[in-house]
Amino acid sequence: MKNRIVLWGAASLILVCVVAAVGYFYFQTFSPDRSKYPVRGIDVSHHQRQIDWRRVAADDVAFAVIKATEGGDHVDDAFAANLREARAAGLAVGAYHFFTFCRPGADQARNFISVVPRDQSLLPPVVDIEFVGNCPRRPSPEELNVELSAFLRPVEAAFGKTAILYVTDEAARVYAGQIVGRPHWVRSLALWPGHDDWIYWQYHDRGRVDGISGDVDLNVLQGGQEKLAELFAPPPESISPETRLYH
Repeated sequence: MKNRIVLWGAASLILVCVVAAVGYFYFQTFSPDRSKYPVRGIDVSHHQRQIDWRRVAADDVAFAVIKATEGGDHVDDAFAANLREARAAGLAVGAYHFFTFCRPGADQARNFISVVPRDQSLLPPVVDIEFVGNCPRRPSPEELNVELSAFLRPVEAAFGKTAILYVTDEAARVYAGQIVGRPHWVRSLALWPGHDDWIYWQYHDRGRVDGISGDVDLNVLQGGQEKLAELFAPPPESISPETRLYH
């Protein structure tokens, strides 16, 4: 009886190890169907350290969304170099802002607008809304609506494009009513999103790309090169910010 228990324990341990190995391999190698999502991109910040953007561009990367600012006064110290070098390498580039819960939205808008250049083509501005790494106090949906609106109005007016909202699942559940009406950037790691109502899909947070040492977020665009060109184009003066992503 004792030997049988030992054997069952060993077999269970082997099974757990096999399942873990298969799961790890699946996660590491997961990539959306290229025939359906041919346009690939990354999002980066100073955490990726020095980036060789020409090698990145040669590794099937078409766009990059780069962290610019956080809160009311923080500026990512790699933003200017990343934006300049990624653009020079031929990538479609854009900027994102990490929205904090402990600073007024108007202050955060001024920070973003003062840092991100407006005299060159950019992808639509992105607002990152999540709980991890944010201020401890979570605003009520009504409070977030006020501050987020105070951020979005001047930012969209300044850049002439409707902002894209990156919202994690937990934040989306709490603030579902505050994130409707604008395009989304979904985060669904190694799993297909449950819907197609998105512009970008972040499918990996530990991806590898030539030219970057270490992990990087991997994304696909909903649509082909034509959609990327549309998003990256200077906004037509005759089209309102609310409709530019949908014409």
